[in-house]
Amino acid sequence: MPPGIFLIDAIGPFFRGCEGRRINWSKIPFTRLVTTGPEREAQWNGIREDLRTFTREVAAAGFTAVTLDDLAHLAAHALHDEETSGRIAVLREEFAVLFGIIRDAGLELYLTSDVLPVSPGVEASIGDDREKLERFYQELVDGLLRDFPQIAGIVLRIGESDGVDVKDPLRTRLHVRNAKETNRLLHDLLPVFEKHGRTLILRTWTVGAHRIGDLIWHRRTLADALKGVDSPAFILSMKYGESDFFRYLPLNRAFFRTPHRKIVELQARREYEGAGEFPSFIGWDCEQYARELQGDANLAGISVWCQTGGWHRFRRLAFLETDDRDFWLRLNTCVALRIFRHRESVEDAVAHVVGVEKAPAVLELLRHSETVVKELHYIGEFASQKLFFRRVRIPPLLHVYWDCLFINHAVRKVLRHFVTDPERALREGEAAYALFPRMIELARAADLPVADIEHWRDFCHLVRLARRYYFLPFEPELAERIRASKKAYKKTWPSERRQRYRIKVNFEPFKVKRQTLGWLSSLLLRRQRGYRLIDHVFTLNLLGLIFRLFRPGKSKAVPKFLRKSAMGVETLFR
Repeated sequence: MPPGIFLIDAIGPFFRGCEGRRINWSKIPFTRLVTTGPEREAQWNGIREDLRTFTREVAAAGFTAVTLDDLAHLAAHALHDEETSGRIAVLREEFAVLFGIIRDAGLELYLTSDVLPVSPGVEASIGDDREKLERFYQELVDGLLRDFPQIAGIVLRIGESDGVDVKDPLRTRLHVRNAKETNRLLHDLLPVFEKHGRTLILRTWTVGAHRIGDLIWHRRTLADALKGVDSPAFILSMKYGESDFFRYLPLNRAFFRTPHRKIVELQARREYEGAGEFPSFIGWDCEQYARELQGDANLAGISVWCQTGGWHRFRRLAFLETDDRDFWLRLNTCVALRIFRHRESVEDAVAHVVGVEKAPAVLELLRHSETVVKELHYIGEFASQKLFFRRVRIPPLLHVYWDCLFINHAVRKVLRHFVTDPERALREGEAAYALFPRMIELARAADLPVADIEHWRDFCHLVRLARRYYFLPFEPELAERIRASKKAYKKTWPSERRQRYRIKVNFEPFKVKRQTLGWLSSLLLRRQRGYRLIDHVFTLNLLGLIFRLFRPGKSKAVPKFLRKSAMGVETLFR
């Protein structure tokens, strides 16, 4: 592709020493940033040093810009309460130094922003007055771009906000509800960006809330949101598929439906595939997407996520580890960049990263790892199905989610409903698992992190046992073997040694009959993008009302990871 914007997220330095069993990797953890007392200098000195290392590495790799979070914590405003204003003043002072480090590395800076951030002072002054809130946000943007000429632009998120676990006086909320409001927001903001000579990058990703929730895949919603938007200051940013960063997703055809400049979003640190704990290689997928995007996509660049995404305990920091622990992250990141920026093949890109001598062994290892991910982590027949619920495309991976493997009767019943050839699923899983001895040999030969492959092998042993439980007739002996294997996995990989997956085992019967499950599936899920009549009448409207009235998302019957992470399951029903 021609010279363009090659973005990478730079939030890793802010997570150094981050405690907690599970970490929210969706944005910088601002609540742990020290703004007073003797600890402030030590923490920010560490962040500066890590950022120097990071920017030096990614600039050498060929990236041209970085993203940092976020407008809310750096934009001053008279409506903020005194405490919030004081904290923002300190953060502006510290981030100004960081902006200088980024500039000195020869990189441009883009700042992220949710729509809409509020503080206690703003809520007290404005409340829910939409017109005043939008004027307040325009003033935030205008003031920030005026005060920080180092900022090349802002990456706008309209379809998601802070997770339920974020305890920060400065919080973001879902403000934009439909395409008309999105369009008005863009028309109001773009003159501000044009005045300052900066770029507004709109992300189409949403969590499915409100009518704007289908922006990532619904052609009419996207067209209406962008109606009349014709500005050199505007770029559209989209994930490669119609869902989150999963496999088995074809390229989103929205890349070819609008004339606007576009950025394709890629994820090197695979939040649903180990987050850098093992070689979940993305090179061949990137190569396929790059080839397709050579058409009439008007591609302006790429945005590679090397650290952002997910709620889990895996905590490797890309480009910041001293013992090669981030090798798989760096490999994915650099290969993706070389494929899109230099139009290299996977083979040439890998050889550039690891050297010509190591390349054959590394490539063979990566081909085998690709098979393990696609045929053991995923169940191909289920992952290949196009399923929609309300405004979101159902993820192609259900039983492995962030840092959890779910071995329970509910998952078993759902997978048995959708998978019509369980024997094939079992054979593919067993064949993929048999590749581990060879992968370990190759890792040793290429001097790669062998322990990562061994840990992955032991986890995948539980994944294949789970698949047997999902698709074979139930036997108590298998249940006992699963429990024993879970215990052995925890003993072999104690938490003091490395972060590991959580294995959630529960063989209690799921009290929904198979016939009922089939009926609910046909009612609630659809295999087409367009909405059915039943969706307009029930799924999109009445079901949302019922959910809000009875609030089952707050019930302890709902798994904790759905209640306590991301934005909460109830967001899906707005």
